Amino acid sequence: MSHIVDFRQRFIFLVFSILLNSAANALTIATNLGSAVWTGSSVNLSDWIHISLGTTLLLYGLAVTLLNQLMLGHFDQRRFISNLLYILPFSYLVEFIGYFWRWLGVPSFAWPLRLVLNLCGLLGVAMAVSIYQRCNLIQHPNDDLSYILRFRFLHGSAIIAQWTSYLPPLTITVVAFLATGQLRAIGIGTLFALTAQGAIMGWSDTHVFPGLKHHVDVPTATPHHPA
Repeated sequence: MSHIVDFRQRFIFLVFSILLNSAANALTIATNLGSAVWTGSSVNLSDWIHISLGTTLLLYGLAVTLLNQLMLGHFDQRRFISNLLYILPFSYLVEFIGYFWRWLGVPSFAWPLRLVLNLCGLLGVAMAVSIYQRCNLIQHPNDDLSYILRFRFLHGSAIIAQWTSYLPPLTITVVAFLATGQLRAIGIGTLFALTAQGAIMGWSDTHVFPGLKHHVDVPTATPHHPA
């Protein structure tokens, strides 16, 4: 992969973003005030099917990896492998870093402090996604779905792409709630993520490590010309 343009810089930022994304997602789960939409959906799916969070995140990621191939309209081997390479460490990092946050006592902190930590976690998630989407070496399939929607169908709009990509996790969250009667990792933080994460990602593109530019590699949709 050394022939890839700016590979060294992009790889360093990629590793940083995976660690940031894992730690930030785990922090939002520990506060129990609402996680990013995909993460909250995974927590509730895990409770529903009685499988560990790490394994649930991994299986979830595999399913979305296949969806991404359908959205591209052709089999992209590099992207397929990229999605798998991301979810393998990320899925279990979220679970095990979560143990660390619980060891620190985050779930028992006072509500105002947990709210601050929750918002910091959500900001960290959005910034991490912006960073590794710009690196575009490997990506989490959930965020790759947003990336494909953004640049293939939605003219580069981070906000609309984020909202559109939320349809699958929101559906699964509702189904899990109907099946179990309980909701976890869904709350004020989830509302914040729903309304602001796309905007924060767009802001991060130009303000968080602004020297790191987008390396876009998806074809745009073929425009329709009326007969």
